Amino acid sequence: YDMGLNLSRGKPIKYYSSDRLVQIIGNGLLCFIDEKTQLHNLIPETCAVYYKNLNDLTNKIKYYKKNPKKMKKIARNGKQFYNLNFNSTIVSKFIIDKTLNINKKNKYLWN
Repeated sequence: YDMGLNLSRGKPIKYYSSDRLVQIIGNGLLCFIDEKTQLHNLIPETCAVYYKNLNDLTNKIKYYKKNPKKMKKIARNGKQFYNLNFNSTIVSKFIIDKTLNINKKNKYLWN
């Protein structure tokens, strides 16, 4: 089964993630994310699975292990969404726009 856990050391911080998130979602694995990160504001629940605590995470892993079609659908949605909205071209354009203070009309998902 293709699943990955996006877990960071210490307490979850709003919108924080290592590049592990990109590796998991961007490669089409079902990604489990702590809901305390509030990443659901950027990545919809149709594209990742959010958990409340260790017990909830355990139950959700077991559920998706038994439901591979649902697992694959969310993983596929996540990969498409992430590659469409967070690809290197979009992120680079954002950095250039902000650095040079240009193209203020451009809208970015995280901005």
